[in-house]
Amino acid sequence: MSCHNSSELQVLCSSSQLFLQPLWDRLKTWEALIQSPFFPVLFSVITYVGFCLPFVVLDVLNPWVPSLRRYKIHPDFSPSARQLLPCLRQTLYQHVVFVFPLTLLHWAHSPKLLPPEAPQLLELVSHIVFCLLLFDGEFFVWHVLHHRVPWLYRTFHKVHHQNSSSFALATQYMSVWELFSLGFFDLVNIKLLKCHPLTVLIFHVVNIWLSVEDHSGYDFPWSTHRLVPFGWYGGVAHHDLHHSQFNCNFAPYFTHWDKLLGTFCPAPLPAWWNCGCGGCPS
Repeated sequence: MSCHNSSELQVLCSSSQLFLQPLWDRLKTWEALIQSPFFPVLFSVITYVGFCLPFVVLDVLNPWVPSLRRYKIHPDFSPSARQLLPCLRQTLYQHVVFVFPLTLLHWAHSPKLLPPEAPQLLELVSHIVFCLLLFDGEFFVWHVLHHRVPWLYRTFHKVHHQNSSSFALATQYMSVWELFSLGFFDLVNIKLLKCHPLTVLIFHVVNIWLSVEDHSGYDFPWSTHRLVPFGWYGGVAHHDLHHSQFNCNFAPYFTHWDKLLGTFCPAPLPAWWNCGCGGCPS
């Protein structure tokens, strides 16, 4: 029986390599760019803005497309250009002025070639899940401290709460200290688990998407928290409640820390949940 299971695992690993190895080989043709000190900043900004843009378009369309409002947590709110542009400007400024010098320093002290082999699918998936779980716990502690200690909140975290109704481009509207803290957690987890560079890239894509979705202000039937069973993942409704009430739902993604430590607050059902008319913004 164990031999049968072992052979099945080998087949799974070899079939995953049929997909991951060609993908990794294709990415390695861009090795000069990937290994350059410019890549982390370009990758982060392009991915972040790319994920924000669909929600920005929805916010622009929202006043003229009433059916969209039933998916908005705050149906009567749409961010103005005066709210959107400072958020985008701050993201670009912080990445150029603060993030790029650090990536340049890291690149100068640790240049190395990319590995020839892609990771196994099971390794890639497990490392991404573990990175998300570790980040969730680390940021939960950081977040609680920066709400419970008044000086920390006023000095470092208050800027992120200037917009009580969340929107996508407000995801990275934060202090430099908060931005560096999140980056530090990411780096520590990746080093701790010895993640493959392909795993690191995919993890950052997933992490940026989940962060943007959490701040988007849209609760769709296909949102991530509706795809993960048993209420394990809080999602946009969970995090939006934190922005409006401040004293609950401190974990960025999962719900177990808030439930264990008594800071969990369940989000109300969205307007479309009990609506049987197929499109009314009731």
